[in-house]
Amino acid sequence: MRHGAGVDAAFTALADPARRAVVERLRAGPARAGELARALAVSAPRMSQHLRVLRRSGLVEETGIDDDARVRFYRLRREPFAALRSWSEEIEAFWEEELGAFKRYAERRVRRRG
Repeated sequence: MRHGAGVDAAFTALADPARRAVVERLRAGPARAGELARALAVSAPRMSQHLRVLRRSGLVEETGIDDDARVRFYRLRREPFAALRSWSEEIEAFWEEELGAFKRYAERRVRRRG
C-alpha cells in the first residue's frame, strides 16, 4: 500500500464524531463557521478547533469572499476523500482475494472427500 500521511491525517480527523458531523453538514454545500456551530450545537471556539483539525488534515478548505475578508466559508475537498476511497478499495480487494482463496481451498477439500 502506498497511502501515508494524508490517509492517516484524514482518519485522525474523522475519528471525532463532531468532525464527522461537520463533514456530513458540508456535503450539503459550503457553510460559515457560525452556521456549522449552530447546526451542531457547539460553541464557536470549539467549532474553530474542529475546523482547524479538518483544514490541517486537508479534508476541508477555507475560502473567503472578495467584498469582506471577515466572511469565511468552509467546504469539502475532493482529493482526500478520493485517497480514502482508494485505500478502502485496496483493503476490500485484499479481503476479496483472501476469501476467494479460502473458497477455492474449501471446494478442493470437498471434492477430495467426495
